Amino acid sequence: MPAHLVGYAPGVYDLFHIGHLNVLRHARSQCDYLIAGVVADEAAEQAKGRPPVVPLVERLEIVRSIRFVDAAVAETPGDTSRMWHQLRYHRLFKGDDWRGTPKGVALEEEMGRLGVEVVYFPYTVHTSSTQLRGVLDALVPPRPRTAGQS
Repeated sequence: MPAHLVGYAPGVYDLFHIGHLNVLRHARSQCDYLIAGVVADEAAEQAKGRPPVVPLVERLEIVRSIRFVDAAVAETPGDTSRMWHQLRYHRLFKGDDWRGTPKGVALEEEMGRLGVEVVYFPYTVHTSSTQLRGVLDALVPPRPRTAGQS
């Protein structure tokens, strides 16, 4: 085990909730220094099919302020190896909803080639950003986007 084990916990971290906090808490317990990768707005929209409710600059500030997080950086999904080349982390943390999926298997293979261990944590079933977003959408329907709006 390296003397200074660096961990990386990527996520959208939209509508920050207890599941996010649990992932960051568990991740920090498994490394000496934790970097949270906060997925950029456009990339989050591409991955999830809709933009985050909370803009990237605010999500970064929220995640950066969590005591378990030593640093927070903006990330573009699908570019995990680029992030590794920038940050040189030893462990990558994901929710166990990724385990055994095609994306999870590909991630494990990619990280394995770089010598990075992928560690899974239990997914918080009772609270998720998707559920929170559904409640918000039911209360206040999303505004139509106009040209040039991001």
